[in-house]
Amino acid sequence: METPQYFETFPDFAFERTQSGVLTLRLHSAGEPALLSSRLHRDFPRVLSQIADDRANRVLVLTGTGDHFMTEMDLTEDRQAFKPLNWDEIFWEGRQVLRALVDLPMPIVAAINGPATIHSEWVLLGDITIASQTTHFQDLPHLGGEVVPGDGIHVVWEELLGMNRARYAALTQQVIQADEALRLGMVNEVVPSSEVLPRAIELAESLAARPSLLLRLTPLALRQRLARRLEEGTTLGLALEGLSMADKPYQN
Repeated sequence: METPQYFETFPDFAFERTQSGVLTLRLHSAGEPALLSSRLHRDFPRVLSQIADDRANRVLVLTGTGDHFMTEMDLTEDRQAFKPLNWDEIFWEGRQVLRALVDLPMPIVAAINGPATIHSEWVLLGDITIASQTTHFQDLPHLGGEVVPGDGIHVVWEELLGMNRARYAALTQQVIQADEALRLGMVNEVVPSSEVLPRAIELAESLAARPSLLLRLTPLALRQRLARRLEEGTTLGLALEGLSMADKPYQN
């Protein structure tokens, strides 16, 4: 099978595909655990668009690198997000990546390889979620950066945890350990670190044996509520987040 050009196009994303069409997409920063950067944020929806357009991809396994999914940011390419024109870029990228995930015409198996304190909603949107025993979830950057949590995490956590738990988690920066996440229904399975990716691939391969049209259409049917909620919630949510970001130069 010929290697697609997009496999070599995006510096923060590594691709590996089996003969059966299981595509593993691994986020990283120079081979180390992924740091949230302007480039990664900008490229992720483009990556997902390329994946969706390639019909050789039957199931997506989404994971990180090393022992963390994402816990740190790299702001060396800071776009001065408090400026409205720059926030407009972030606004559209943020909405596009979530739209791309819920519209992706294939099942998504998330292999959550460790702590996810930044953009945990990306992996929690997986149709099947397998977490390492070392994983914990937290919304670290929003209250930590004194900005509104409106980029989609507020919707996804509310859907998974319920309204009261999600509000408490957002306002206290609650840390939710893997076993508690399993009990609360945030993830489907918790396994030792060494088994996260193999288990995700095992499930993905079992799905990849199904008929093509079934694989393409079933996830879209299962994600209809999420798609509606994210469309509604991120329009206002990201606008409010941008407004709080614009206030940062004026804070005492």
